[in-house]
Amino acid sequence: MTTRVVQVNKDEEVLQVVQEHVDQLGLNSAVITLIGAVNEAEVSVMAKDDESVDYVRRYTQPMELSGTGEVIEGKAHLHVTLAGEDITAAGHLHRAVVGGFFVRAYLTTVTG
Repeated sequence: MTTRVVQVNKDEEVLQVVQEHVDQLGLNSAVITLIGAVNEAEVSVMAKDDESVDYVRRYTQPMELSGTGEVIEGKAHLHVTLAGEDITAAGHLHRAVVGGFFVRAYLTTVTG
């Protein structure tokens, strides 16, 4: 297994940068681990009475971010936990923009 480190910098969008690296590296299957901080994010969770319904929520404040995900058939799929001054949120990541810090994504290839 090989692990690549991807750094997402100020004003960059996390999922976009991770997907660009997945594409550049030609990854079909990988494990993703994330750590860092963002200033805005959109995550979704499932409705408690209907798992086919997603509720997308947008958060705009400095937040710590940690997450995990996978690359399946060349597409990055991420779930994150966000923690800010007055909020804790988790779910499927749709979008997150780095503010004054950074996010690092660790892409570990999977074989077999």
